[in-house]
Amino acid sequence: MTVSGATAGGTAGTEGYDVRDPAQERLRRWRLVLGGDAADGTGCALSGRDAAMDGALTALYGSGDKPRTGRERSAGLGASAPSVARWLGDIRTYFPSSVVQVMQRDAIDRLGLSTLLLEPEMLEAVEADVHLVGTLLSLNKAMPETTKETARAVVRKVVEDLEKRLATRTRATLTGALDRSARVNRPRHHDIDWNRTIAANLKHYLPEYRTVVPERLIGYGRASQSVKKEVVLCIDQSGSMAASVVYASVFGAVLASMRSISTRLVVFDTAVVDLTDQLDDPVDVLFGTQLGGGTDINRALAYCQSQITRPAETVVVLISDLYEGGIRDEMLKRVAAMKASGVQFVTLLALSDEGAPAYDREHAAALASLGAPAFACTPDLFPEVMAAAVEKRPLPIPDTV
Repeated sequence: MTVSGATAGGTAGTEGYDVRDPAQERLRRWRLVLGGDAADGTGCALSGRDAAMDGALTALYGSGDKPRTGRERSAGLGASAPSVARWLGDIRTYFPSSVVQVMQRDAIDRLGLSTLLLEPEMLEAVEADVHLVGTLLSLNKAMPETTKETARAVVRKVVEDLEKRLATRTRATLTGALDRSARVNRPRHHDIDWNRTIAANLKHYLPEYRTVVPERLIGYGRASQSVKKEVVLCIDQSGSMAASVVYASVFGAVLASMRSISTRLVVFDTAVVDLTDQLDDPVDVLFGTQLGGGTDINRALAYCQSQITRPAETVVVLISDLYEGGIRDEMLKRVAAMKASGVQFVTLLALSDEGAPAYDREHAAALASLGAPAFACTPDLFPEVMAAAVEKRPLPIPDTV
């Protein structure tokens, strides 16, 4: 109810209230939060736009666990697509886009509306976001043919928006990291990395001349069309990882577009599927996943390990909440073996903006003891994490982990 109340006060109409009176405005907001039954204590009545907004909130956040009496809230949108479509239109009228997305997720969770998303007219009415994409992917196998094209259009819109937001920064960050990781010791003048050169030659400082005489120059490597690094994204597609699957698929497509990086994308539950040949279109990747099911991290890592040909130039990124259903000790042995061979191993508990995830703390601690700390990562931080892995420097682990 906090979401509805906090946002309602900021966007509602103000019929019958003097917005210059802080006390009345405060009562109005509390009235929208509490729902207007006899216990709310505000004594305020709503009309016009405020009453319509209250009706939209009532349909979703009412107390459906007891009989409805008087003006008491009772959750429910009905089981028909038309009534839900009208409600979706209402909330888009009364609330900003970010709030609409939250209310849609709440409606799916609280009122069991997932099946209605199998209808094309419903998909056209919803506000598309990462969470909606996750829901659609979980319904993929049950989706009728008449809905699939609409669903793909919804998913493509979200994916294209994410690519616009993330691609440029990701390419720029990793291009710089790749260049720095390919340093040369006899660079041309314009290729000299002065910061690192000075740091490496501080012992040759001449106080009387107040200068450093460099005995060794460190330079950036020249750009090359050859593959410098290999990246393996190993993604847990269990139901709780839906948002991570969406973001990872987008990043996989961005990395695959860089000639100097060879990218492989593997998704797993109890089975392992290699979707590398679909990386040119992240929408195809997403519809190639199957959210839900169990988890066998050991089997997935065994497959990834078998695909590594240049360990010292390979970064493996495991994206999983680490709830392992396979052989735990074998999983840890594989991670240790990959690291010993020179592989840079990164474990992300989540790749999303959803906050602190639930995860297996025992497995996370075991990986940390192997030098592979596990942490949650936002999409905005991911390019920095990959750049650090490429350059073989400490990962930028958030303070909250």
